[in-house]
Amino acid sequence: MRSVFFRLFGALPGLLPALLGTVFAFLMTAAGAALVFFFRRAIGERPQRVCMGFAGGVMAAASVFSLLVPAAEQAAQQGRAAWLVVTPGFLLGAGLLMLLDTAARRACCARASSAREGAHRRTLLFTAITLHNIPEGMAIGLAFALAAQEGGSAMAAAATIALGIGIQNFPEGAAISLPMRQSGMSRKRSFLLGVLSGAVEPVFGVLVVLVAAAAQTVMPLLMAFAAGAMMLVVFEEMIPEAAGGRAGVTAAVLGYVLMMALDIALG
Repeated sequence: MRSVFFRLFGALPGLLPALLGTVFAFLMTAAGAALVFFFRRAIGERPQRVCMGFAGGVMAAASVFSLLVPAAEQAAQQGRAAWLVVTPGFLLGAGLLMLLDTAARRACCARASSAREGAHRRTLLFTAITLHNIPEGMAIGLAFALAAQEGGSAMAAAATIALGIGIQNFPEGAAISLPMRQSGMSRKRSFLLGVLSGAVEPVFGVLVVLVAAAAQTVMPLLMAFAAGAMMLVVFEEMIPEAAGGRAGVTAAVLGYVLMMALDIALG
């Protein structure tokens, strides 16, 4: 078994660094989700708006600066019209979330109205951020796969990408666990769902090394797809909830600025 393991990593020199980089990003998501253990149980309108506003701001900025802008740049580098890649990808992502939203509402139709609303909101939030983490994991894996071929400073650049995405994942972990906690879910379950949303990064980071050439072609579409999914949740759930008070709007702005600053500073 060990010989097979070392043979695999020897044949694919970018595999181990990709695994380590995506595990780091995953652990940063888990660390952000762990913030839920530092908040008390009391659920009021003001904390609810603040959490939803912060989460919405983080998700909106991540959609633009982590996904849409890089997707357009990568599509242009591949010689394609960026808007013809990003636009349908965005619409497909938003459309999928609309279908999931409808399915969640129907599945919860027998429950009380408040329970139904909370269930479908949690489903949308979890799905959107999980979808967002898939292309992030792929970006790390692809960076290390290409760096293994080029060598030199490319490996350091790939490590910087992993570091940047990992740091960005910290507020994203909080953005999923805190609203779930405020909606009435237990601390442990809120934390576990936040952790689970980031678990896709190592999986897809390793897979992309195995199919690096094909993954590089579809990455812009996948990134735009994830952005569309996230923005639908922001428009439908986060912003309307946060807009009920000044505290929620302020939290949305701060969440957006924090994520924007991290994305720009870390590239």
